[in-house]
Amino acid sequence: MNYNGKKIAVIGAARTGLAVAEVMRELGAEVVLYDKKSASDLSEAIQFASKIGAEVRAGTDKVDLNGIDLLITSPGVPKGMPVFTEAERRGIEVISEIELAYRLSKAPIIAITGTNGKTTTTVLTGQIMLADGRDTYIAGNVVAGDIRLPLVTAAYKATADSIIVAEISTFQLEWISSFKPKVAMLLNVSSDHLDRHASIEEYAGLKARIFENQSDSDFAVINAENKFTALLTPHLKGHVLEFARKSEVKEGGFVRGDDLTVRLNGIETIICKRSDIPLRGEHNVENVLAASCGAIAMGARPESILKAVRAFKPVEHRLEPVAVIDGVEYINNSMCTNVDAAVRSVEAIDEPQIVIAGGKDKGSDYAPLAEAFKRKAKHVVLIGADAGLIESAARKAGYENISRADSMQDAVDKARKLAVLGDVVVLTPGCASFDMFNSFEHRGQVFKEAVEALGNRQQ
Repeated sequence: MNYNGKKIAVIGAARTGLAVAEVMRELGAEVVLYDKKSASDLSEAIQFASKIGAEVRAGTDKVDLNGIDLLITSPGVPKGMPVFTEAERRGIEVISEIELAYRLSKAPIIAITGTNGKTTTTVLTGQIMLADGRDTYIAGNVVAGDIRLPLVTAAYKATADSIIVAEISTFQLEWISSFKPKVAMLLNVSSDHLDRHASIEEYAGLKARIFENQSDSDFAVINAENKFTALLTPHLKGHVLEFARKSEVKEGGFVRGDDLTVRLNGIETIICKRSDIPLRGEHNVENVLAASCGAIAMGARPESILKAVRAFKPVEHRLEPVAVIDGVEYINNSMCTNVDAAVRSVEAIDEPQIVIAGGKDKGSDYAPLAEAFKRKAKHVVLIGADAGLIESAARKAGYENISRADSMQDAVDKARKLAVLGDVVVLTPGCASFDMFNSFEHRGQVFKEAVEALGNRQQ
């Protein structure tokens, strides 16, 4: 589509919506953004939109579709909004930002989704491609320190010689039609966002859309040991590269002895040893295998993968070391927003651990987390609106070492009193953050500030 002179409506005036508006204005389109937040809450967005020549209509979710050529929605917008039905009735196409990005991009896209591990795998894959000397954009739904580049912005800037590595969320996949990554990865599927999706089957089906438009010239990287992803493998149209931590696969990544190995077209390449991975947890072995498969598929050299793996640092809010105070290590894992991620995180720490957990429930079953507490946690300090649900599940499983805290500082203080030399205090919420915090990043930052305050008092 030639966007010059077209009238575009964008739902959502946050980071993604503003990026779409900026690119559309560069291409000569007229843009109006809609957001139900008040004008005072959107003051910065309104100022930015005015600067680029776009309009923001605040305090409403009613979209004026008269004369609109294309409707672009942001990831957080529920699919059931009446505006989408009305747009369909009028023959107005509705797409997501990632669909627009694909249509604009001259560069091949490595797209990565999954319930857990997306950001780590996205950043690692991007760093591998950079180590290989490729012009690389790390983009999409990823928020990791200074890395927060919308996919549409990367797609607009990238050339045919570039590579885009993009984290993709389920919500972004709801409104695609032609989105076709050169390499698509599905890392895993477990219960999450069941407050928005009717069932885990619906959620898994949306994740699988990342492969929907691929052909045999593309690559599909998929977890062979996850019960939901394994069911998809026979139906994939791309060149399938499975990855597995516990068994060897026909094509893809696996562990043999201490060696992480990728097999492609019958050729085996040893990527690295387990000891080369500077990250805690077996789940990060899976992340390295997936990233290695995607990188090899795009022609990266094995030595580039090894270099990037060895140099990799934990991404902020993902088992991020914060401080050691009086022989007790404090770890920020605020990005852990679902039960499966919490279980993986608890299992990843071998030292005696005091776990700070809790937050806003997303329709989860906490029984697996309760069992992980029994196996690995010395004590659990619970915070947040739905701490009672976790406590109930834990006590039902026979786990009794539980305390409650009223704030993050209170939780850190209680954890410190429980910890002794050699222990680890880890923030592993297993829940969303929106009961007490603006985001998981905000929650992690408050945890780090609480640890810093604790350290200052110890001096």
